Amino acid sequence: MAIAKAERLMNLALCLLGTRRPLSKRELRESIEAYLEAGSDDSFNRMFERDKDDLRELGLVIETVENLDGEVGYLARRDSNSLPPITLDAEEAAALGLAAKVWQQARFAGAASGALQKLRAAGLPEDVDPYETHGALEPRIPVHEAAFEPLMLACRDRRPVVFEYRKATAARPEPRHVEPWALECWRGHWYLAGFDRDRGAERVFRLSRITGKVRSRGSAFTAEVPDVVTVRETVASWAGETADRSALIRLRTGAGYPLRAKASVVRELGDGWDELEIPYGHGLDAWLVEFGPDAVVLEPAELRADVMDRLRAVAKG
Repeated sequence: MAIAKAERLMNLALCLLGTRRPLSKRELRESIEAYLEAGSDDSFNRMFERDKDDLRELGLVIETVENLDGEVGYLARRDSNSLPPITLDAEEAAALGLAAKVWQQARFAGAASGALQKLRAAGLPEDVDPYETHGALEPRIPVHEAAFEPLMLACRDRRPVVFEYRKATAARPEPRHVEPWALECWRGHWYLAGFDRDRGAERVFRLSRITGKVRSRGSAFTAEVPDVVTVRETVASWAGETADRSALIRLRTGAGYPLRAKASVVRELGDGWDELEIPYGHGLDAWLVEFGPDAVVLEPAELRADVMDRLRAVAKG
């Protein structure tokens, strides 16, 4: 059984690497004997999808292309699946080892180990232990969102996606059609940067606000992917990290500790309330809404109005 599967994967890889144009599922089924022997279309589809995922897990870059008739085809370009000779010194190997070790407690542990094996095959010296130099370090990146894995694969394969997204001010999620560029972790939360087709502009999405499944689309990207995707800078700006003003907030005593940590000045007002001066930038209104009746905006007037609008939207449900 293992030999049969290995042969099937090899034949599929050769077909995808040997073609100059995308091949449809129908054409691949007619070209590979094991697929012809599949008992039904459903059986073939399941087998093909598993094989395609296995090849991608092994490192083969498979592109999904939709033609003018809407038919989806697949190919693996040779220039996307070749590597130049790799030479790593001990420090570089240690850095890559740490990067792989980050995922040892996540679903990508197998992929991380496989990546190190590929580096060995590409020239990483056998006597270099990628973990030894910094063995006392135990790096971890939390990945709890179900959307992370399909979005990571979509970023890698340049595949547009569709998902339901609930904004902080909205009571219900709405569909978003996105060309994903990059994922990045900031302040313990994962964010996706990409091109929002509905809005025709770059957008950043917090993964914890994605509901339901992330569904892939066969069409190609319509927007150019920038050389540098500044996820952290964008999120920091939205979160008020680049504040140039101050807001005056009345906060209930014993509540809102994240706000207190951010405050430049805290004054006790008595009667169970304190007054805080907080750096004010884009996104502060969305953050203040999370504290509900424990936080009241005093100044500026536009921030107070924005918070009230968000609270009314949530109340309408």
